[in-house]
Amino acid sequence: MRFEKSVTAISWIPSEAIQGMPKLPFELGIGHYDEPPPDRLEAGDLERLRDADRFREANMLRAWVEVENGRIVDCGYSGDALVGSTTFRFGPKEIVFQGVPFETIRAEPEVRDDSVRFVQTVGGRAGFPAPRRVSGKPFFRIHSATAWTTLALTINADGSAEHELIGASPFPRHWIYDDNGQLAHKSGTVDFKTWYRESHGDQTPWGDEESPAVVAAAESELERALSRQVMQGDTKLDRRKVAAGKTLVEQGHEGDELYLILDGVFAVEVDGEEVAELGPGTIVGERAALVGHTRTATLRARTKARVAAVPADALDQSALATLARERGGGEG
Repeated sequence: MRFEKSVTAISWIPSEAIQGMPKLPFELGIGHYDEPPPDRLEAGDLERLRDADRFREANMLRAWVEVENGRIVDCGYSGDALVGSTTFRFGPKEIVFQGVPFETIRAEPEVRDDSVRFVQTVGGRAGFPAPRRVSGKPFFRIHSATAWTTLALTINADGSAEHELIGASPFPRHWIYDDNGQLAHKSGTVDFKTWYRESHGDQTPWGDEESPAVVAAAESELERALSRQVMQGDTKLDRRKVAAGKTLVEQGHEGDELYLILDGVFAVEVDGEEVAELGPGTIVGERAALVGHTRTATLRARTKARVAAVPADALDQSALATLARERGGGEG
């Protein structure tokens, strides 16, 4: 019996993720940030998103195993790599720079009687020049920094499968889709400055270094809808930075502001015990905004983080109540 499974990563540039002078073309409307990818991938979506300049790269790790009498007797890769383009707009004119794909790295499958683990790295760089000083020799680079993801997929003899994001460039954002095409995980942090200065040459999987990824579970579809409402609405948002180890809100304290996690990962602590972990795209603080104005949990930054403070009346109260019910009491 043959089982074929997949895991897919899409790497895209979220709004406000670029820092320093390189963000100037984005602020002027010459370059563009990417719209968030869809919540679910259907057949042909990767090609359509690439052609519409919606992502920087996509890593589709697809693999198969042949099983006889409960034992795996054969296996192989059958995935793909896609690198997007970058469009710059100068008034009515557009200039498109095709991305430069790097060789796909596929590890030799780790074969056992009851499972096989596959590992695939996909990446590349933008096709336009990006002259800058960098860390390490040669201390100056013309080509853009390298973006990549390294995915692992384990297929078991019973047909089940598990996936991992085991490495990724510090920039841009990476979204991970399971075998059913459903958004399942995402990279928890984006670090443009480190990526811009350090992700080149030997400091990539095509040299001798991998960058471990901070991974967070994907938020719910309701939260994604609310976060889009926040980011696209007219409400002026107070953006704040939270250092790793510091708290955003503390259990028992008064407060009714909501927060949208823009970047970073937070631990949820109730009565001093960690009960959950939250990442980018999550709306927090809904319980205090709905009932009593008292925080029901402490939110502690596991990594450095950025959040947007949202007035409680900026979002639909029934949607917030639904979110609180889905969480069984709310976060913060």
